[in-house]
Amino acid sequence: MNTVQVAGLTEIAQKTRLAASKLGVISSEEKNQAINAIALALESAKDEIIQANIADCEAATAEGIAKPLYKRLQLDEHKLRDAIAGVKDVGKLDDPVGKVQIHREIDQGLILKRITCPLGVLGVIFEARPEAAIQIVSLAIKSGNGVILKGGKEAINSCSAIVKAIKKGLSNTVVDPEAVQLLTTRSEISELLKLDKYVDLIIPRGSNSFVRFVQENTRIPVLGHADGICHLYIDKAADIEKAINITVDSKTQYPAACNAIETLLVHSDIAGEFLPKVAEVFKSHHVELRGDQRSLAILPEINSATDLDWETEYSDLILAIKIVDSLEAAIIHISEHGSKHTEGIVTENLTAAQTFQSLVNAAGVYHNCSTRFADGFRYGFGAEVGISTQQMPPRGPVGLEGLVTYKYQMCGDGHIVKDYTGANAKSFTHRDLESD
Repeated sequence: MNTVQVAGLTEIAQKTRLAASKLGVISSEEKNQAINAIALALESAKDEIIQANIADCEAATAEGIAKPLYKRLQLDEHKLRDAIAGVKDVGKLDDPVGKVQIHREIDQGLILKRITCPLGVLGVIFEARPEAAIQIVSLAIKSGNGVILKGGKEAINSCSAIVKAIKKGLSNTVVDPEAVQLLTTRSEISELLKLDKYVDLIIPRGSNSFVRFVQENTRIPVLGHADGICHLYIDKAADIEKAINITVDSKTQYPAACNAIETLLVHSDIAGEFLPKVAEVFKSHHVELRGDQRSLAILPEINSATDLDWETEYSDLILAIKIVDSLEAAIIHISEHGSKHTEGIVTENLTAAQTFQSLVNAAGVYHNCSTRFADGFRYGFGAEVGISTQQMPPRGPVGLEGLVTYKYQMCGDGHIVKDYTGANAKSFTHRDLESD
């Protein structure tokens, strides 16, 4: 990137930060009006957005785009309608800014408050999925943050049409359209990662290698997940029909999603009955099954799994199968090969379920339901900016609460620390007060 481009990106970041500082102090009603204006603008530009996406899909096909990435790139009328509904849902959520978390009297006339506030400016880099731009912007506006978006090159027309509509909608509100920016060249990513003076959080959404690149090339805090290697364990006490339905949904409902399962673990006591039945259903969904030696003994027609299969996020209609002899063995396998994203157990034994949910270390640990529920919209967050698999919060689908921080505010009347030290030191009252 040349000096002129760097200067241009710095100027964009400065404008975003200025707009974000104003956005951070407007009322909840004004933010909701802006979100509603975004939804209306997107609905008005629906045809333009879909045509832009068709152009992206055609160009991507000509370049031989991978099947999972193509699925994520597609933005049909159904997906767009759901994304716009998500914007409206965000508008209905409580404002996360200005919440008093602590209201405490330190001493008479000396009052401490801890109050939630916006992070500032978000830098969000994502591959393929253009509707992610819609989700991210709505959450950013609601949480009082500016946002700089960088979509994948394969979605450039779609993202440009979406951001154009969003800015048009914001132009009729008190929110400065400069609060939302779109970068369009790959070379801008490296420079964005250097703008720690203006950008407060980077959220990468893409491949394992890409997320690692971001984490290793910035001083800005990074929120995200590298892999979505999710498991479903079929316990010996599982209901067979229930297990089949959950397994098939977890793999086939949207195999390109990061919360789709990549490995199926089956207890040896139930494998002989369960595997032939689920394999028959998977055949109609054109799922390629890869099994360990014990699975091959039951399903000789499937392919043999290698050690690499236990470490692979296929994002496609491929599923690895392993037979285990106990709940403990399933947990050990998940501990060794999982990515701390979403893990599930199917069982009618509540003790086994509780043990699994207690011992498995993941952002989401499910009992008797599909892993595909790991989603901000389905959690009632309205939308999500991404899914975090880190130990520290926010963890799992990140909605509004993950986009705010807090500050301590203290008000006194000439209070000084000297009065609370020494032989005649005053005592603190430390009395919690009711919030305003």
